[in-house]
Amino acid sequence: MKLFSSLFGKQDAGKKKTQPVVIVSGLPRSGTSMMMKMLEAGGMALVIDGIRTADEDNPKGYYEFERVKQLDKGDAEWVADARGKAVKVISALLEHLPADSEYKVLFMNRKMPEVLASQRKMLKRRDEKSEISDEKLAELLDKHVKQVKAWLARQPNFEMLDLDYNAMLTDPEPWAVRINAFLGGKLDARAMVEVVDPNLYRNRAQES
Repeated sequence: MKLFSSLFGKQDAGKKKTQPVVIVSGLPRSGTSMMMKMLEAGGMALVIDGIRTADEDNPKGYYEFERVKQLDKGDAEWVADARGKAVKVISALLEHLPADSEYKVLFMNRKMPEVLASQRKMLKRRDEKSEISDEKLAELLDKHVKQVKAWLARQPNFEMLDLDYNAMLTDPEPWAVRINAFLGGKLDARAMVEVVDPNLYRNRAQES
C-alpha cells in the first residue's frame, strides 16, 4: 500500500481531472511489460504494486497492479487516481474501465506464433497444459483483438495507438518518437529507446 500511495502522490486536482489514464494493453505475452519499462524510462509515473516479481518468463519484471484484475468485478475506484499515469490492462478487461475518465491506449501487437510460443513456455514452467490447439487458440485470439479494437474505435473517451512489438525491437527509435508524440511530447524518447532489449526477442523467436 505504501508503494501504491507513493506512485500517486499529490497533484493539482484541476489539472489531474483533465489528464487521461495511459493504458498499456494487448494480449498476454505481447510485449506490454516492455512498453511499461519504456514509459518508466521516459519519465512517466506508473501504477504498479510490485506484487508479481520478475521471473524466467519476464526477467525485466511484470509492471502490474493487482487490482486491475478485479475490474470486471467492479473494482475501479483506483482509476481516477491513475490519471496522468500509465497502467497495464490486458485487452479482455478494457471494456470494464469506467466511462468517466479519458484514456490513451498503447495497444501492443506481436506475431501470433510468438505469442503462442511464449504462452506455451510459461505453461510448461508451471506444469500446466492448454486444453485447446494452437490453431484454434490463434483463431480465437485474432477474433478477440479485432473485436476489442472495433469497440475502442466506438468509444468517445478512448484514443488508441497501435504498436508493433516485433518492429519496435528491431528499430525502437521511430516508435519511441511516435509514442512520445501520442502522449503529449514530454517523455524522454532517447531513454525509452535505450531500455529496449532485443536479446529477449531473439530468445523467444527461437521457440516453437
